[in-house]
Formats: sequence, C-alpha cells, structure tokens
Amino acid sequence: MEPDGLGVFVAHRPRLFALAYRMLGSAGEAEDAVQETYLRWDGADRDRIRSAEAWLTTVLVNLCRTWLVSARARRETYVGPWLPEPVSTARGELGPLETVEERELVSFALLTTMERLSPVERAVFVLREAFGYAHREIADMLTITEANSQQIYRRAGVRVREGRARFDIPSEYAGELIKRFLKAARTGDVESLEQMLTADVVSIADGGGQINAAKVPVVGAKKVARYLCGLFRWEVPGLELFIEEVNGAPAAVARVDGVPLLVAGVELVDGAVATLRLVVNPEKLAYFARSAGASK
Repeated sequence: MEPDGLGVFVAHRPRLFALAYRMLGSAGEAEDAVQETYLRWDGADRDRIRSAEAWLTTVLVNLCRTWLVSARARRETYVGPWLPEPVSTARGELGPLETVEERELVSFALLTTMERLSPVERAVFVLREAFGYAHREIADMLTITEANSQQIYRRAGVRVREGRARFDIPSEYAGELIKRFLKAARTGDVESLEQMLTADVVSIADGGGQINAAKVPVVGAKKVARYLCGLFRWEVPGLELFIEEVNGAPAAVARVDGVPLLVAGVELVDGAVATLRLVVNPEKLAYFARSAGASK
C-alpha cells in the first residue's frame, strides 16, 4: 500500500478498534475485525472512495454484524457465564471517556446487556449512541431505511436500559469502596464485606472452562461475602491487588509478577456493590495483559 493509503488507515484505526470492541465485546475479535478491514482497504480502488471514514466504518460494522451471528452460536456452548473482555482505559484505549454517558457505554454492565440485542440492533445503537452518527448515515451503512434506523434505535435503547440503574457513582467514591472491599476480602472479614453489598448482590465469574470458577451466579450478600473472602485469600506467591481503570471505571485487578489473573468489575447501586463481574479466563485477559498501560 502506498504511504498515503496506509497513513489514512492508521489515522482511523483507534476509532475503528473502539467501534469494533463496542460491537463485539471482545478486544481480540475487535483487533481481527480491524485487520480484516485493513485488508479490504488495501485491495480497494481508493480513487473512487469519497469518504475514507464512511467507507471504513461501513466495512467494519458490517463485518462485526456477520461475526456476531457466529459469536452467538459459540456463546451458546460457552462453559459458564460469558462476560466481555476487559480493556484498560487509563490511556484512552477506547477513545474519550469524559462524561458519565461515555463511560457507561463501555461498562461491563452495558456491554453485557447489549448481548440481548440482535446484530443490527447493536450496530444501530452503537453507531448512534456512542459515535453520534445521524440516522441517514446509519441507514446508508446498514442498507436499511432512515425510518427503520430510528425505530431500531428506540427499540434497542429500551431493551438495553430497561430496569438498569444509572451509571452515576463518582469514580473517586467507587475507588475508595473497592479499596475497603479488597481489604475486607483479603483479611477474611466477612461481616464488613457483607455490609458493602446490597442484599440481592450478584457475583458472576467468567472462567470459560479454562479456570475453576463458579459456573452459575452467586446471589445474596452472605453467600457472595463468603465466596469473595475465599477467592481473594488465594495463597499465590507474588499475588498483588490493584485498583485500575478498566472499561471506564475503577476495577480490582489481581496480578502475579505483573501478569493479570483476575479483573473484577464492580457495579454500584445506592453506594453499595450490586453486581460483581469477575473475568478469570486467561484468553479473556490476553489483550488486557499486553495492551499499552495495562502492565505494572
């Protein structure tokens, strides 16, 4: 590829990755989708392309739509609960996350909820909500009508946000709560830990059959407190616990010699932990381990 063509693609690459990740919930698959888009860009007659952004976005989002169909089939046979891959966002890996709304759109909670959307619903929702494309532009990309895009967007928004608490806990408070949470778990202080949890707290672990993890959600403050005290009191040489920005919010990260073993996303409601999402599948942590700014 001539330098100009490569330069144009490189300039768009961060946005393409951010889009693909929001579509797929998988950083590894997002990288693959971006690479496939590059191959198609390399083989295209770029003299006939009026807008590189529109062309690249169209190719990428339709690749992701196709991949989501096969991903759903794979997730039906996935061992235990499926969670999104964590991404370190301290250095802008997923683009600007300056507002509550921007952080919410990459949160574990919303990405997990978006799994209930069809591929076209997810595409419309992400393009409109996260990237601000007009419905006319979305319609052109997805080969649907503008009215249909508007209808799909409204339906997707209801399905994603229905019954969900707003992502409105200040990061400083969340970080402080996670510090106290980890201290209680490491010392086996079940009573203190239980007081930080909502009565109906849910802990979901994604081991993917690679790591011994709870294959069904653990529910209730007493059960979750005992479960976490056992989990975080691992006797692993060199184990250290950190609080890092993951998917736009503070998260607990367990590392050994800098290598992540666990990422725990925390969802708060009324100042207490309502949902814990624990990613321990090594395949799910591969991108997190090697991405810029993730290693300690």
